[in-house]
Amino acid sequence: RQSTMPLFSTATESTGLPTDLPDSLEDAAEIAANACADFADAAGALVDFDTSAGDETYTLLKQSTEFMQNLVSKLSYRVVPGLMEERQSEMMKVATAKAELQALLNLPTEEQDAAKKDELIQILESGGRAADYEWKGPTIRVYFPDEGSAGNPNEAKVPPCVTFNSCGGVQMETVEKDLVVFFFCPKASESEYVEELLEKSESTSSNLKLTVFVNPQLVDMGVTGFGMAGRRLRERLLDGLVNTYYLRTLQWGALTRVWPQAFSVWQEDADEETGYKLIKALPYLPSNPEVEDIYDIANGNMAERKSGGPLDALGDFVNG
Repeated sequence: RQSTMPLFSTATESTGLPTDLPDSLEDAAEIAANACADFADAAGALVDFDTSAGDETYTLLKQSTEFMQNLVSKLSYRVVPGLMEERQSEMMKVATAKAELQALLNLPTEEQDAAKKDELIQILESGGRAADYEWKGPTIRVYFPDEGSAGNPNEAKVPPCVTFNSCGGVQMETVEKDLVVFFFCPKASESEYVEELLEKSESTSSNLKLTVFVNPQLVDMGVTGFGMAGRRLRERLLDGLVNTYYLRTLQWGALTRVWPQAFSVWQEDADEETGYKLIKALPYLPSNPEVEDIYDIANGNMAERKSGGPLDALGDFVNG
């Protein structure tokens, strides 16, 4: 019988401090990575990143792939022992090889050492890594929603500790060395695979520090419905997760949160130095209708409700 107990259990509170908006996509990824790293050892983390502002030209997976790549890389360098030192050593080798190659090329052609030149070029092309290099440390595992998207990432742009898999594919690799496990845009139709992979990781990976869900789409009313199955799925997989990072752009601003700070609603404002002004900070993730109400109240378009009744709460649930 399938368990109804949540796979994660956390009790965290907001500091109440508002969350600033990031300067760029890369800045957002670094902020998210640091929040996840600070949260590590606590439980499961949830990262929501949606900069579409309602534009459905691209899927959520496609428009957040670059963010995900940056997030995985930056978190890897924060939490994997020895990885940053190894990267710094490689960069030093590249810098030294570049200087030596330039000095060599400045010599007359007949005085240039061809073998040394080839050796220096090889160092530059390999990024400072030996030809027989193989990473033997902890693993950062990233699960994509299907085998097709798992084959798309550019592995050259992530650290050597990162490995890609698909949720529904045949799992041939060992997970004993997994330190962090990412689930990137997992779909409702793959929820059983996600649960199986989670249980396998938690029972096998003795050094597992953190599981991170990025833009999960596990509760799809077309698949799980509003009924008991959908509710239990949410309880098991999502209710125990903590939003370590949240960024969603809106037509008129943005909603963001960095753990353990508050969810913060920002409105575009040309008079502000940053281009945005804070209009509300909350200790919880507001529903979509509540966010619109916050905007309308801040701009004098409606009076603030003292408290919502049960029908208001039901309307907020149905409307998201």
